[in-house]
Amino acid sequence: MKKYTKDEMKNIYKSRRDFFAKFLREHSIDVAVIIDNEDTRDANLRYFCGHICDGILIIKSDSSCVLIPWDVNLAKDNAFAEKIIPFTRYERDTIKAVSAVLNALPAKNKMVVEIPPATPYPDFLKIIDAVPAWDVRCRENSAHSFIEAMRSVKDDYEIECTKEAARIGDKIIDGIEQRIKKGKIKTETDVALFIESECRKYGCERTGFDTLAAGPSRSFAIHCFPNYTAGEWPGNGLSILDFGVVYNGYTSDTTLTVAKGKLSAQQEKSIELVEKAAVTGLQFYKKDIPLRLAASKVDEVFKKAKRTMPHGLGHGIGLEIHEFPFVRPRAEPEVTFAPGMIVTLEPGLYDKELGGVRLENDVLITEKGNEVLTHSRIIRIN
Repeated sequence: MKKYTKDEMKNIYKSRRDFFAKFLREHSIDVAVIIDNEDTRDANLRYFCGHICDGILIIKSDSSCVLIPWDVNLAKDNAFAEKIIPFTRYERDTIKAVSAVLNALPAKNKMVVEIPPATPYPDFLKIIDAVPAWDVRCRENSAHSFIEAMRSVKDDYEIECTKEAARIGDKIIDGIEQRIKKGKIKTETDVALFIESECRKYGCERTGFDTLAAGPSRSFAIHCFPNYTAGEWPGNGLSILDFGVVYNGYTSDTTLTVAKGKLSAQQEKSIELVEKAAVTGLQFYKKDIPLRLAASKVDEVFKKAKRTMPHGLGHGIGLEIHEFPFVRPRAEPEVTFAPGMIVTLEPGLYDKELGGVRLENDVLITEKGNEVLTHSRIIRIN
């Protein structure tokens, strides 16, 4: 992917804050506070200014912002904010930091500030006491909810980053298949460490989550525990591998199934159903189609075969591995696919005796339909 200049990155973050600030003004909100720390992680910090983690971001309705990072040196290298103040100035105390910035702003009547909905109640009370001139709001359906919806539709930069993560993930999948056939991958640990090594080689920050590698004796679990062991992978039967890689903050998310040796008729039927479900679901991953309809159509595929998928059909990805929207039958009817969304499509079936089958790929919703970004698959080994 192209290398962006600092000025280009500055404009990207500024345009996001401008869009958000418009919402603040329309709803008579003067300031929104974003807090990312060990207690509560919030990717909105990176989304609006580029700072990786551990900081407080205060965005004003004129779109200007103040960043208070724990690591000021890291912030100076990565962040794009009008003002950066070291957290040490406030004795590394979140309440003191937020109140100091708010109380320094020019007072005009009773100004409104929205703090994160996840703020513990005792901290909410402390902030109220610390900023008497402010109307402090901590609620659902807030400015923070608007950010969630805003992040569900990716801008051009986010799409490029995700496509690069997908491209790298595809190369890793190809490498895994080759190494299995050459006998170089024999255990769950082998494949997990190969992914870790390869993603770093290709310039990724990390894996999107702890890799899930389950041999035939463990693939019945939707998310196996432990995530991987020294057990055989892939063994005779059905093995699952679920992984993602992160490029410039944006993750891919794929699941492949390895079918090794002679399978039973029931195992072959599981594979057939999952592949059919993936094809069926993709037909409904298009703009203006309700998410719940796509999920319901896939459930019908399994229901006709008297099988049940025990999880949702997909979810948004981005700076986090699970983001809005969530593709499931209970999704709100008014939530529809929109161009710019990147959503997983991951039908799966699991059985204690047969093992599990899941096929997951990442799909970009476009104006004309969709684009499948990853190319995970069922890998067959004789």
